[in-house]
Amino acid sequence: MFTGIESEILIFIASKRDAMATVGQLMTSNLSTIPDYTTIKQAAGHMHTQHIGSLLVKNGEEFSGIITETDVVRAVAEEENVSGISVAQVMSSPILTVEKKLSPHYARDLMADRRIRHLAVTEEGKIVGIISARDLLAYFKTVSKEVG
Repeated sequence: MFTGIESEILIFIASKRDAMATVGQLMTSNLSTIPDYTTIKQAAGHMHTQHIGSLLVKNGEEFSGIITETDVVRAVAEEENVSGISVAQVMSSPILTVEKKLSPHYARDLMADRRIRHLAVTEEGKIVGIISARDLLAYFKTVSKEVG
């Protein structure tokens, strides 16, 4: 079912939720970033080691895109030699965002409409976190148990 940490996360999410949960309550605020010149092999290794599905890409101090597991798989499938391909060549840009104060329902609908699994979370226009489809799935599973 759930590992100890997953259960703790679900309990934490439920405890943070009042009448209406927000994306900010569900997001991950510890951002994993990489420079845009990083190779996709290095990015894949970082995602694997960190057990995450995306990395925010930076050009200097500015966010320039997001690379996901899907981007890496697509690049490997389409290119014969990926060893020299940088994340800047395959990342998604611009970064799709959702405001921290919005509802999980809004984030879910945006992901579904855009066929994506990760959104950067903003507060006053600044990226402060990331939310994944997995985060939303855990939230909605908890909510459905409370209702049912």
